[in-house]
Parts: sequence; C-alpha cells; structure tokens
Amino acid sequence: MIILGSKLINAPIMSLQTGTEVALTERELIDPEDLAIIGYDLKGPLIRGDVGTFIRLADIRELSDLGFIIDSIDEFIKPSEVVKVQAVHELGFQLVGIDVRDEKRKKLGKVIDYTLDTGGFVVQQLTVRRPLIHSFNDTELVIHRSQIIEISKDCIVVHSEAKVPEPSRNEVPGAYVNPFRKTRPMSEAELTDER
Repeated sequence: MIILGSKLINAPIMSLQTGTEVALTERELIDPEDLAIIGYDLKGPLIRGDVGTFIRLADIRELSDLGFIIDSIDEFIKPSEVVKVQAVHELGFQLVGIDVRDEKRKKLGKVIDYTLDTGGFVVQQLTVRRPLIHSFNDTELVIHRSQIIEISKDCIVVHSEAKVPEPSRNEVPGAYVNPFRKTRPMSEAELTDER
C-alpha cells in the first residue's frame, strides 16, 4: 500500500501486551543511502523521560487503522543499542525540508512530503514545493525515486527530465500471438511451413 509519510508522524504505537496506546511517532529515521525508513523516534507519557527512545521497523508487527502495533514496550530501544540505527541517527538526515536541485544545480524547490510503500517502507516519490517565482505554473512537483541522482545532507539532485519506464510485455501461455508483432524476422523454414 502507498501512503503519505506525513500520515505516519504522530501515529499511535499500540501494544498487544496492554491493549492500549503506549507512544506516538515523533519523526522517521530515513537511511539516505536507499531512502528506507528504519524506524521512528517516539514520544509519549510512557516514555521514561529519556531522550531518543526509538522503535525499529523490524520490531513493528503491522500497520493498521489503529496505528503501529507492537508486542510490548520492551521493543523500545535507544539508538546507541543498534550500530546501524546509531550510524543513521547520528547523520541527522531529514527528508522533509531538504532542497531539491536538478543536475545543473538549479533549485527546483523543497521536499514537503513523500510517499512510501508500506511493504518495505521505502520512499517512492517526493512531493516538492516550488519556489515562489516558479509556483505560478506548478505549485508542486512529484519526483519518483528513479529520478534521484545524488543525496547529500543539504540537497537531493534529480534528473531534470523524467524518464518514462517502458512497459514490459508478459506473454500468457496459450494466448493468441499476433504474427505481425514478432520481434524477429521469420526464417525460411517458418515461411515454408505456413504455405
């Protein structure tokens, strides 16, 4: 399922152990290497006043209409407890608010939201608010992840022209084959068989 990333901020974390809400997501932690969400920083009354309480995506059972469902608050960690989480946490990468530029370094705007696939929690598209001068024609741009060339802490560089992927043709066994659509020329043997 595709969902806006902003819908998952301030989302409830529900515990199966207590049957209640135990926290809220505060911000996502995105790995800038592949734009995958690895977890969420948390806030809430059950968070023991500690700064940096975190839930890894691997510890979430499912995402439902109620919010994220986990087994218990024992799933909460500190970022320093997992090496990969600590490394990404220390980068401080924030996707929302980052500048987007084309390959000629011309500013296209700032990221205001993104869509992600809940199957793997990978960012699929960026929603970019255009600068005031350019916003008369287009107020927002939607940029697919395949257009991204480079990601740094300060900006995301994208191709200025979208490349439309060619649709793939899947042949169904036993289906009618149009002889005029063959990709290779017919051989002599095939020509004599048809006569």
